[in-house]
Amino acid sequence: MVFASLQTLAAGFLSQYFLAGFITGPQSFPQPLASQDEQKYVDACRKGDENARNILIEHNLRLVAHVARKYSISNTDSDDLISIGTIGLIKAVASYDPTKGIRLATYAARCIENEILMHLRSSKKFQNEVSLNEPLGTDKEGNEIALIDILGSEDEDVEEKVDLKQRIKKLYRLIKCVLEG
Repeated sequence: MVFASLQTLAAGFLSQYFLAGFITGPQSFPQPLASQDEQKYVDACRKGDENARNILIEHNLRLVAHVARKYSISNTDSDDLISIGTIGLIKAVASYDPTKGIRLATYAARCIENEILMHLRSSKKFQNEVSLNEPLGTDKEGNEIALIDILGSEDEDVEEKVDLKQRIKKLYRLIKCVLEG
């Protein structure tokens, strides 16, 4: 539930600020805050001021775009990474402790980068997976054809066989790891 609300907040900030900045250039992002202003808003944010929190987030969106750019491969990818990075920025503003002696931007950059890296690691796990029930196209009558329809097997348990083979491969990897390690 917290993650969903963070995503909603991130989407709101992106729709207001990033898209305009993406189209018209970097001048559309709010400028970073001066040290005194940042300190004032951090203090207010720690006291529960929602407006101060929003100002801190808005004025650090440029940082999100900068960090996300390091990891983006395509335009679509960069939009996703900026969304994920904005979640990292929101978490950074919520958990920032000025008594540690680091600036908010330094702390936020690390949080943004960590959030993006966690996303990239989790999406990498599913990169090579193919669903047997995913539609591949349509036949002459307009019916959807799935991979499971094309595989044509005498056995009805194609999914079970594929699952069993994957488990066996994983078991072999684990055995090999234990024997080598």
